[in-house]
Amino acid sequence: MANPFEDPEGRYLVLVNDEGQHSLWPTFADVPAGWNVALAESGYEESLAWITEHWTDLRPRSVAEVMDRVA
Repeated sequence: MANPFEDPEGRYLVLVNDEGQHSLWPTFADVPAGWNVALAESGYEESLAWITEHWTDLRPRSVAEVMDRVA
C-alpha cells in the first residue's frame, strides 16, 4: 500500500496547529486534537500548493516570536 500522505489521487485537508505548523492530512483520518482545518477537502497538488503559499516561515510560532524579539 502506498503512503496515504503522498497519494497523488488522494483527497486531503490542510491542517494548522497553534504554532502555525501545517500538515497535509488524508480525509479518511480523524483530525487530531490541537489541529484545525485550514483548507477543506482538496486534491493532493492543490493542498500542497496551498501549504507552499501560506506556510512561509517553517519555525514554530513561539520560536519565531522569541527570535524576532531578540533580533
